[in-house]
Amino acid sequence: MKRFTSFILAFCLMLVMAMPAYATGDVLLIAPNPAADKKAAAQQLADEYDWTRLADRGITLNVFNWGEYMSLGQDGAMHVNKEFEARTGIKVNYQTFDNNEGMYTKLKSGGANYDVIIPSDYMIAKMINEDMLQPLDWSLIPNATLYMDEKYMDLDYDPGNIYSVPYTWGTVGIIYNTTLVDEAPTSWAALWDERYANDILMFGNSRDAFAIALLKNGLSLNPKTIEDVEIAREDLIAQKTVVQAYVNDEIFDKMCGGEAALAPYYAGDALTMMEENPDLGFVSPSEGTNLFTDAAVIPKDAQNVEAAHMYINFLNEVEVALANAEYIYYPTPHTGAYELLEDEMKENPVAYPSDDVLANTEVFTTLDPEISAAMDTAWSDIRSFNQASNDLFVPTVFLILVIATVAINVIRSRRQKRRIEY
Repeated sequence: MKRFTSFILAFCLMLVMAMPAYATGDVLLIAPNPAADKKAAAQQLADEYDWTRLADRGITLNVFNWGEYMSLGQDGAMHVNKEFEARTGIKVNYQTFDNNEGMYTKLKSGGANYDVIIPSDYMIAKMINEDMLQPLDWSLIPNATLYMDEKYMDLDYDPGNIYSVPYTWGTVGIIYNTTLVDEAPTSWAALWDERYANDILMFGNSRDAFAIALLKNGLSLNPKTIEDVEIAREDLIAQKTVVQAYVNDEIFDKMCGGEAALAPYYAGDALTMMEENPDLGFVSPSEGTNLFTDAAVIPKDAQNVEAAHMYINFLNEVEVALANAEYIYYPTPHTGAYELLEDEMKENPVAYPSDDVLANTEVFTTLDPEISAAMDTAWSDIRSFNQASNDLFVPTVFLILVIATVAINVIRSRRQKRRIEY
């Protein structure tokens, strides 16, 4: 009888676990603060997880992630994808992107098919709104229920975490070369400083670039009006006179090699660069900055959905999450990995900012379609704007008018001369 009762209890727990992640009320498996019985059910699923159940199906899993954003065997660290392949028998085709917008365009065009992608919060919200993602089956990712810090769950970009499992979080600031700047910058305005003309790098994606210009002008990094967009547009066009290049992953070579003095970038990557080049420093500007979360999601047209869940569950194995946190230096939302981090990393103010810094942050939100379209147009204008050509426009027009006037006078003079001779 006891065995039968235990079987019924286990069966009921499995039913709870199998309920859709988008259900409401107490049946939610996931954070914030999942109930003890759900934690117990998740632990049972984790303990009994069959990592080899798809091994004989010849699956190749297509994963799309940011560059330099996973431990892949560098310097003797764990090679996450090879470990996953060895454990599951599933091959991993791993590709990288350097900004959310480029990733979105590639998926939207239908030019590629992926099973797991790791975008940022605001892009996840956009993709949810456009029905580009599919709900997760949380019974297939019990590690996320066991180890995900509730502070990074149930956020505005994905209420209830129907579609996403947090991977990392972080902030944006200014990385600078102490040998090339007179003093540590304190404001976003430093990226417009003419003293460092042609030694300043700028984000190569629109959302981050506009956020900086908006914050510099005392505005929200989420523009509320077309006027906000125009203010940022004008400032970013003015900045072009001092910008050496618009970059994403290229920033590593340029800042580590001492080829630029100042650049805005993500704090986790700043730590990687600072380790390679000790002349580099990092600051959070006084006007405030962006607080972001990157998370794993499964596209609507994924071909290997169960394997995709298995990969996300693997990323949340304690030793895997720890390897990623130690290699990429981004703060982890994974409680098991965080507990095992060295105190030096936990206490690093670049990786884990102080409460004062975090209190002066803002998250990206989904923009009104009209505002978003205006920003896209403005960004195109900014990138195509040629200051030299613009500066030459007036004198060129004047020169053309002078030449035209002279030509007209010459023609009139010749006609008059012919009349006299006639």
